[in-house]
Amino acid sequence: MEFSLSRAEVTRFEYRSEAASTNDVLKELATADAAAWPDLSVIVTDNQTQGRGRLGRVWLAPTGKALAISVLVRPQLPPASLGWFPLLAGAAMTRAVRKTVEASMQPVKDVKEAETPRHDTTLKWPNDVLIDGYKVCGILCELLPDGEGIIIGAGLNLSLDEHDLPTLTSTSLLLVTRTAPDPDQVLAAYLHELVTLYDAFVQANGDAQHDLHAAVTQLCGTLGSVVRVELPGGTDLVGTATGIDSEGRLQVVSQADGEQWSVAAGDVTHLRY
Repeated sequence: MEFSLSRAEVTRFEYRSEAASTNDVLKELATADAAAWPDLSVIVTDNQTQGRGRLGRVWLAPTGKALAISVLVRPQLPPASLGWFPLLAGAAMTRAVRKTVEASMQPVKDVKEAETPRHDTTLKWPNDVLIDGYKVCGILCELLPDGEGIIIGAGLNLSLDEHDLPTLTSTSLLLVTRTAPDPDQVLAAYLHELVTLYDAFVQANGDAQHDLHAAVTQLCGTLGSVVRVELPGGTDLVGTATGIDSEGRLQVVSQADGEQWSVAAGDVTHLRY
């Protein structure tokens, strides 16, 4: 694949016909030769054989039906700001997926607007992208071993059909739009949004209150939802997600006692009653 649109968005771009884990490949290359892999270097494949997600989960997809994307950033920012990168990447992917879905859903001639499908693309805190509540993308951010950069990994379901889906709560762009997406167009849209948000965040010296907090809040479908958070250590917190604080933590008001929690890490489930 040429990925001509995507190449134009970043500093260095490499497509591989196969990779065990794009995060691991980029981590190894960037650590061995930092000069060759500058800020905003990217490795992409549509055939990842040993992918993984958050909490050590395995991420698998049939060859040619999903993209594994790893982006290296080397920000010179206060350490306290680094927790915003999963949210930054999630917001970028949410915007890109939303544009892709909306573009495919243009009203058809002689079809009433009310009959045209509408889909809700949102960010699930901290870094999953959902369409109508079903996961289309997950993101995993990892520090380089020397601490001199962050690898932002994303797994995006492009053209999986019903039989390919890894879980009952997953979906793909093909299933939503009924049209096979152009991988280069979708990837270029994501990289464009990522670079835009990243550049603004760096210009603000890692102050999310400048723009990023508002962008994430506007996209985050978790806010206002009743959630269950599996906290580190095995405890569960059930309550209403009310906001995101200045450090990117999810604020949850407990149903049990009304106490407000700030959650930095945990597996979040949106509860439906």
